[in-house]
Amino acid sequence: MISPPGVDQRFLSAYRLRKTDEYSSVFAFRRALKGRFFVVHYRPNELGTARLGVVVAKKLAKRANVRNLVKRIVREQFRKTRAVLPPHDLVVRLNAPVRDVTRAMINDDIAQLLARLRP
Repeated sequence: MISPPGVDQRFLSAYRLRKTDEYSSVFAFRRALKGRFFVVHYRPNELGTARLGVVVAKKLAKRANVRNLVKRIVREQFRKTRAVLPPHDLVVRLNAPVRDVTRAMINDDIAQLLARLRP
């Protein structure tokens, strides 16, 4: 599900959710897909491209380096697939502890969830 060659794969500021109101509006829309480790909340937008926000609670990933790793993996998967995603605002929320989890398991889970969003 990787974008075709020649498509912009950068993760620009325009592809990020930044403000609390943007996150709140996605959560208020109450549409979500649940995977093994993540829940992807989504809401259609009028911008013509997908945007991403990531939430990783300290309760589920105690150490900062683990929280940062999870966010990096999610952003990378989004960066690779943004061009084929529908124009939605997405909030990816960690939903299960990641103590004994490999990077491949995290990658697979988020890739499957993003694939389910495709039109």
